[in-house]
Amino acid sequence: MILAELKKLEQEAIAQIAQAADDAALERLRVQYLGRKGALTGILRSLRELPPEMRPQAGQEGNRVKQTLEQALSQAQESLQAAARDRQRRVGLDVTLPGRRPPLGRMHPITRITREICDIFIRLGFEVVEGPEVETDYYNFEALNIPKDHPARDMQDTFYISENVVLRTHTSPMQIRVMEQQPPPVRVIAPGKTYRRDSDLTHTPMFHQVEALLVDKHVTFADLKGVLTVFVHEIFDPSVGLRFRPSYFPFTEPSAEVDIACVICGGVGCRVCKETGWLEVIGAGMVHPEVFRFVGYDPEVYSGFAFGLGIERIAMLKYGIDDLRLFFENDLRFLRQF
Repeated sequence: MILAELKKLEQEAIAQIAQAADDAALERLRVQYLGRKGALTGILRSLRELPPEMRPQAGQEGNRVKQTLEQALSQAQESLQAAARDRQRRVGLDVTLPGRRPPLGRMHPITRITREICDIFIRLGFEVVEGPEVETDYYNFEALNIPKDHPARDMQDTFYISENVVLRTHTSPMQIRVMEQQPPPVRVIAPGKTYRRDSDLTHTPMFHQVEALLVDKHVTFADLKGVLTVFVHEIFDPSVGLRFRPSYFPFTEPSAEVDIACVICGGVGCRVCKETGWLEVIGAGMVHPEVFRFVGYDPEVYSGFAFGLGIERIAMLKYGIDDLRLFFENDLRFLRQF
């Protein structure tokens, strides 16, 4: 008889707990069934009136029902609290508002300028080639007419890995590697990272260069001037002026430094161009005959020109950046501008 009462009470209580609308209703049900004067408490108190042999089973069943109701009350309360939090999150939500755009990455300015430079020379008929950043002394110096006792080596500030292995100081070694592998005509540009022991506002130990080489029959200095004029006008503006100043490089003869009219002040004179109105951007010249002899080209038959430029310098001038270190600090405020 008492077991049936417990079963009936359990079913009624669970049904009412499932229908409770709030915490107050759950508290009333707890008092109604589990309180000091609750229905279950009354049944458990009547166990003393049972025959001794029936008390253990009835007591166990009564404790089971109590635990079941306590668990049901706890779960119901957690469900009500979760529903309340969900309603609170939805308060003030305007589903008609436009969504928030996720942040998008931007192309690094060095990558952007490198691709722009390569695109210009590809349109001019050049091929892009790449090579190792760890070079032998032969390709980095000797085959470019810079023997071990040559004073021009002091201009390079080289990182030596061993006596005959270096971190390349320019991408010019690719000119030798290409000429060793194919006969003229040759039209290549070699973009990539280079390394020198230098660090300040305008120099870093690692930087990027583009070296170019064109070899064929009857190539003249006028061809070099024409290619560089087209390049400068494409990368900056058709109105930018150029000038060629005599210079010296071991692997070209004659050699020249190429200046452009300052893109900051328009050639009038400012702090950037040191009041001269000109900015040096490119080193160039006709390929030295000794370089041709290293790769087996006949300098009596073939001629060519080569030039190199720093990508960071072009980017600084094009975007008006005054500190080279900004390219390498990964400041998102700087990078988002591009």
